[in-house]
Amino acid sequence: MSPQHEVRVQRRVEAPAGAVWEVITDLERAQERLSQVTDLHVITPGPYAIGTGWRETRRMMGASDTQEIWVVDNDPERRTETEARSGNTTYRTVLTLEPLAESDATLLTVHFSASTPDPRALQRLALRVVGPLGLKLTEKALRTELDDIAAAAEGLHAR
Repeated sequence: MSPQHEVRVQRRVEAPAGAVWEVITDLERAQERLSQVTDLHVITPGPYAIGTGWRETRRMMGASDTQEIWVVDNDPERRTETEARSGNTTYRTVLTLEPLAESDATLLTVHFSASTPDPRALQRLALRVVGPLGLKLTEKALRTELDDIAAAAEGLHAR
């Protein structure tokens, strides 16, 4: 069994899906647009697609962490899924863009999950003890990320 922690948050963005997608996939500008990203280095050349990879450092919960992130699924202007691994834990992030019919707005959803296929005893204990707090902190970080994406996309759309 794989203990899995999941967080899902949504936000309405006052910009069309194309502008939101541009912000999400413009890795060269991510560091200036996303407040939690302190460094980003693209590993693979070319456009954002399945197989695109980058090394990203984020400041969260008072600490910095660097991960290699890879695009594992991609449906332009609709959905992208990325994966990062740390030890025996896999982190998946799915961003979904849903155009809202009544306006030029987009419903942006992020679904984050962390799974550990065979947790050691110490990991199981940590998940039970710190799990609920970790989920709340993750949710807060994801809300910040969506706010940053929205601000950048709304700025693009206003031009």
